[in-house]
Amino acid sequence: MGKILADQMIAKYKEGKDGWPESTAMVVWAGNTVKTCGEDFVECLYLMGMRPVYLGSSPTVLGVEPVPLEELGRPRLDVSLRISGLFRDMFPGLIRLMDQAVAKAAALDEPENMNYIKKHIREDSEKLIAEGMPAQQALDESYPRVFGCAPGCYGTGVAKLIDSKQWQDFKDIAKVFETWSNYTYTSKEHGVSHPKAFRQRMSKVEVTIKNESQAEYDMLDSDDFYGYHGGLAAYVRDASGSKPLSITGHTDDPDRPVSRDINREVARIVRSRLLNPKWTEGLMRHGFKGAQEIACAVDHFFGWDATAGTAEDWMYKAMAERYMFDDRIREWMNSVNKWSVLSVSERLLEASRRGMWNADEETLRKLERIYMNAEGNIEEAMS
Repeated sequence: MGKILADQMIAKYKEGKDGWPESTAMVVWAGNTVKTCGEDFVECLYLMGMRPVYLGSSPTVLGVEPVPLEELGRPRLDVSLRISGLFRDMFPGLIRLMDQAVAKAAALDEPENMNYIKKHIREDSEKLIAEGMPAQQALDESYPRVFGCAPGCYGTGVAKLIDSKQWQDFKDIAKVFETWSNYTYTSKEHGVSHPKAFRQRMSKVEVTIKNESQAEYDMLDSDDFYGYHGGLAAYVRDASGSKPLSITGHTDDPDRPVSRDINREVARIVRSRLLNPKWTEGLMRHGFKGAQEIACAVDHFFGWDATAGTAEDWMYKAMAERYMFDDRIREWMNSVNKWSVLSVSERLLEASRRGMWNADEETLRKLERIYMNAEGNIEEAMS
């Protein structure tokens, strides 16, 4: 399954560009690793042209070995991982395995145009040396490919920043993501801060990936999705100067694994769930929590747009019409959860104020009236 996802990602990249995606960054979580027995990790190894070495016919992995180039049929691609805090805690063995894979790939006697790991380690070390770093330190800092938050910490800080409203654009989001994510994990280091090395590594990334293996929830169900993958896309954009191709792979149906770019995936979720009358009617049976789910979905949609620019004007307009301008739904939300009306109207107005949504004046006036009424209703209820 991991090989299928890797091939699909490469095919997606080749739809718009020639050549190969030399550098890829993947978000890897512990939960998905447990559920799939490591699909994400196998995708990473296969992109690098490496494969696990097993103890006889047992499932015990002893290490990794390179796939010969003639068998691989393409260059070895460079892959970096942004792991979750829980992955760090649960899978130190996989971190060591990744470290081993990078070292073995870099040591191969192969031309750099067929081994981008080797090429980038040389380029990164030379750049760090030119900036004044000692040669051995520069080489050591060019090898790590596993990054995460500091030991004992969890998350990326991005969702907290979005909710605080203390940001101007994706560059502010990138700063927070770097602060939380520049800690390296290798066989020698456990959570050592290397911001220069992290930025240099991400400056070469052309593709970002985050895979899912179940249909029970999607990328608009939690702020962790945009916090990790959206934050990574914002940081790569800031470090490299160009927006990466961001891919989400889905293996909930093992017979039909599929990879989509995140713009298409967000559009699919908006059409099939957020604007689906069946979803809204179902939530209306759950009172306060049902209205809260609507507000959270709009928040997460906004978070993806803020980090990765995934929204289109029609999506904001359709959600305004569905939740705020439909009197029946808005009045139900107000009756069971007054804060949900305030939250949705405020988010939509914020999107317009930040230039994320080109809304017409009539729509904005209607939203402003709803927002002011919602604020008044809450003040009245609190008093």
